[in-house]
Amino acid sequence: MSGFMNRLAPIRTARSVCPHDCPSTCALDIEVLPGERIGRVRGAKDDPYTAGVICEKVARYAERVHHPDRLLYPMRRTGPKGAGQWQRIGWDEALDEIGDRFRAIEAEWGAEAIWPYCYAGTMGHVQRDGLDRLRHVKGYSDQYDTICVMISWSGYMAGTGMMTGTNPEQIAEADCVVIWGTNPVATQINVMTHATRARRERGAKLVVVDIYRTATMEQADMALLLRPGSDGALACAVMHVLLRDGLADRKYMAAFTDFSDELADHLATKTPEWAAETTGLSVAEIEAFAHLVGTTPRTFFRLGYGFTRQRNGATNMHAALSIPAMTGAWRHRGGGAFHSHSGAWGLDKSAITGKPFRREGVRALDHSRIGAVLTGDAEALQGGGPVKALLIQNTNPMVVTPDHALTRAGFLREDLFTVVHEQFMTETAEMADIVLPATMFVEHNDYYTRGGHTRVLFGPKLIAAPGEARPNHFVINEIARRVGAEAAVTEKADRELVAETFSRSRYPTLEEVEKTGFVERALPDGRDRYVDGFGWPDGKF
Repeated sequence: MSGFMNRLAPIRTARSVCPHDCPSTCALDIEVLPGERIGRVRGAKDDPYTAGVICEKVARYAERVHHPDRLLYPMRRTGPKGAGQWQRIGWDEALDEIGDRFRAIEAEWGAEAIWPYCYAGTMGHVQRDGLDRLRHVKGYSDQYDTICVMISWSGYMAGTGMMTGTNPEQIAEADCVVIWGTNPVATQINVMTHATRARRERGAKLVVVDIYRTATMEQADMALLLRPGSDGALACAVMHVLLRDGLADRKYMAAFTDFSDELADHLATKTPEWAAETTGLSVAEIEAFAHLVGTTPRTFFRLGYGFTRQRNGATNMHAALSIPAMTGAWRHRGGGAFHSHSGAWGLDKSAITGKPFRREGVRALDHSRIGAVLTGDAEALQGGGPVKALLIQNTNPMVVTPDHALTRAGFLREDLFTVVHEQFMTETAEMADIVLPATMFVEHNDYYTRGGHTRVLFGPKLIAAPGEARPNHFVINEIARRVGAEAAVTEKADRELVAETFSRSRYPTLEEVEKTGFVERALPDGRDRYVDGFGWPDGKF
């Protein structure tokens, strides 16, 4: 009878937020079921950007949370690396072994022989960035984050001087939407929500620039399928046409950009015929695109990461971003460009990251070159000693980093002590000496920022974790205790760290934020479009 009554217990809906490395960072409404389970996951309808729409992957998140293959207990490797031979151990035994090995390695090789390695498996700042607190206190090797945003942000900042742009909700107010180097139908569905609204309500044209015939390109009014790496050539040819045909806003450029005669002379040689040879597009396609954006003041450029993942990625980003600066699209609501809102958070995360403890002179190893680092490349090691231990959270470098064969060879080193804190037995976890079970986003407290929009969101703990899974915050504290890094230990729970960070950042209190689920960080209309000048000291793009 009690089991029957339990099944009839009321289902409550709780507000949360998607933890994945996606610019949408969707606001979620999650069914919380009896027995520490979640049910349906829906997009929050009252969030103006999510607008009730989420991707299929997150809609089925209950399958992931309650998957039978989740890691539930700490384990020690008992056979060769990668052979899948494991022994279940207790948390204290696992943590004590980690502490002992780390202290011994530090004593013999120095603190930089230990490399805490992490990224964006969760976008919650407490659980994602807390590893830096241990890193800084101990002087372990730092990490230069090159996998994702470094190149694209450099190109965007070169133009605007600030990492923000036109509020993405204004996509719905555009008369032309240019989606460049991203496939939002598959990876950021909310961009399409607002672009579709612009098409339906305003008859807006959708232009898609990419190197594959993606699902997004299939929906385009104008599909520009170009050769990889040639985006900058297309942008230069577009600007050539804008200048040649009197479509450039000369008055705007004089007031708000550093456009010069030298640049004009340079662009005079970048004809559509020249660009056609480089890009693989036809001259007619290039001319048509240039005339569309040149005659449509409300053109919104949604610039993605995809076209920057190459050697000339920063240049390509800056070139594409220069087009709305030449047309003056920034002057109009629904016009301008957007890549990330990260420059507007104003967060003081020092309680999470331990930034005051950061030491000068500690080497920062290149995230993307983990294969070279682990196989002893002197340049990658910056002339220092070898890496003898890894502490990995929130990433799967055996899959996501370049030079896979080199990465695999490094992980197979028998003298490398590897600890992986994970939700599943990933390819990287299979190479570990100690594997620790990790929580998922509904099993801990955290806050999340939106690269693709303007809100900071709070995601509360909704259910208990299965088995002995523990959050990153717990693991960092417990290892810190065992390696003599008392300054890295915080007695504050994850929820308390969220509250302290909000307080330090002059945000509303966590209790206030929890009522709505978010902190709005949108810039005033106009400021996000740089109507009073760009982010550089002279105000010029």
